[in-house]
Amino acid sequence: MPLSHRARWALAGSAAVTFGLYLVPYGGYVVYPLLLISTLVHELGHGIAAVLVGADFIEFKMWKDGSGVAMHTVPDSDAARAFISAGGLCGPAVAAAGMVVAAQDLKWARYALGGFGAALALALVLVVRNSFGAVFCGVLAAGSLLIAVRGGAQLAQATLLFLAVQLGLSVFSRGDYLFKQYAQTAQGPMASDSQQMANAMGGAYWFWGGMCAVFSVAMLLVGAYTFWRGTTPRAAAKSPRVST
Repeated sequence: MPLSHRARWALAGSAAVTFGLYLVPYGGYVVYPLLLISTLVHELGHGIAAVLVGADFIEFKMWKDGSGVAMHTVPDSDAARAFISAGGLCGPAVAAAGMVVAAQDLKWARYALGGFGAALALALVLVVRNSFGAVFCGVLAAGSLLIAVRGGAQLAQATLLFLAVQLGLSVFSRGDYLFKQYAQTAQGPMASDSQQMANAMGGAYWFWGGMCAVFSVAMLLVGAYTFWRGTTPRAAAKSPRVST
């Protein structure tokens, strides 16, 4: 089977397995850690966005109820504060799109999965500051690195696409958070990311949540389109023909 077809089957299989887990008895026990992956990427998205605007990413915590929090220094710029809040809302979609694009090629799929695992390992050392977050982040980092280094290229590709599907679906399955004014965390109620964007830039929280939703869907569409184009078999070049 051509590599392009294998990539498409891997993506379809990842989506099918994910949807199947929601339907089979006790599938929720398997879905639970998949939801935690979106929390992890969401909070790290805040931290990465903070670093990009010159702030310091201080610490990250996540809890077994699926909530999390990223602590960072507060920049003076309103736009920078809004960007940090948007980093968490849009982070899963950006990561999903990047993973799907990388998964077009077996070699780059392995590199991307290894890079994901290495980034989690670095976060574990530098910013993860509670036991539950450390265990989950450590297990995910170790699994990603093990498959990237020791697993076959096709397994790495399938794993990367599986992760991308989880992050892509979280944009929709947890999309109600985009339109909430407050978020309930293990540390109590806090202003949602959409509300924090509104506090920084003005306007209504639902407007900024809608903007992040549009951006996230656009990123997923771009990633899917790029993957589809990259895995479409190109027409064979026509052999030169000599007429006499």
